[in-house]
Parts: sequence; C-alpha cells; structure tokens
Amino acid sequence: MPAYIAVSAEELATLEGLEGWRLVLDALHAQFRAPSFSAAATLTSAIADAADAADHHPDIDLRHPGIVRVSARTHAADAVTMHDVELARTISKMAARAAAVPEPAAPQAVEICIDTMDAARIRPFWAAVLGYRESGGALVDPLRIGPPVWFQDMSEPRSDRDRFHIDVSVPHDQAHARLAATLSAGGVLVTDRFARSWWIVADADGNEACICTWQDRK
Repeated sequence: MPAYIAVSAEELATLEGLEGWRLVLDALHAQFRAPSFSAAATLTSAIADAADAADHHPDIDLRHPGIVRVSARTHAADAVTMHDVELARTISKMAARAAAVPEPAAPQAVEICIDTMDAARIRPFWAAVLGYRESGGALVDPLRIGPPVWFQDMSEPRSDRDRFHIDVSVPHDQAHARLAATLSAGGVLVTDRFARSWWIVADADGNEACICTWQDRK
C-alpha cells in the first residue's frame, strides 16, 4: 500500500494550487462549469484517465448543463492526503485548459442527524431502509451518493413533537425486498394503504420513512 501523508485542514489552507477546492466533511470538493455538456463530459473522461495514471480515484459527478463535481479523499487512510492534493492540482490544471471555471462557493455536503436515547436499537432499521452500511457509529451510502446519517445521543426523550421523515425511492421490483429488510431490522409498518406508490414504515422511536416506487402514482 502506498505511503499516504495525511494533510490537516490548517495545512490545506496554506497549500498552493487548491484555490478552486474546499474541504467539506473531511474531503476535498470542487465544482467546475464547462462551456457545454459535451465539454464537461470530455473533462470528466480526462479526469478519469489522470486518476487511472495516478492509481488514485476521486468521486466524479457530471450534470447538465456542464457541471463537473469532484470529491477527493483517501479512504485507505481515512483522511485527505497529499495524493488527494496532487490529484486536485492536476484536475484544476485540466479544467483550466478545458475552459471550465471553478465555482468554489458551490461544494456542500448534507448529513442527517437523528436524536435518540438508544442508537443501537434504531441504527439497524435505518441501515436497512436506506440500504446503507455502518461506519464508525454512523451510516453511509456504499455508493457515496446519499447523505450520511449519524445519531446524536440524548439524555432524556424529546418533549416536543418535531418529526422528520425520509422518502426512499427504489426500483419497483426491489420495494418488497427493501420493505422486508426494514421490518426485519426492527421496523414497523405504519400503513400500506398507499402501496404500491409508497409504504410508510417507522423505527422503534417512531421516526418515519417512506419506501417509494413509481407505480400507481396519480
């Protein structure tokens, strides 16, 4: 395994060549706006080639009308490392040659926090209903697309009625398997009267989610 050199947030702030990048939730993020969608696709392909050459691979997202989003973090080291820094510098130079303008104000990351007095009791439910895996007490999307979920310990139950729920849209032929996994993980079926459009389920604390499909939508 390569010798990874972790870089702190303070050190990142002093390094050159990262002007278009931002550290968000322990990863380097950048967004570039290319002149066209095809130009953005060409840039994405070039980034992939550079990543293969460096044997160090970021997450890349291509969006209309010509947006390329890149996130770099060394998962093997559980940190941002100099490998990420060097790759980010290379990507910035490639973006400049492609007339893709960095948008440093654009990067962001979303987390979901659930207040609970017993995270161990409800964590399996949320892992099942989202199709996530556990990582350090939190839950993360194996594809690194959806927002992570973390659990905040409470010393006493909440007295207000603030609630939230998450809609989880899945392929129609996977809905029943997702529902079964959710119930097996300690979930409760609140109602199936909206099926096959959605099933309402809840964890042991009463926090709700909907397993949704395109079927029977009006």
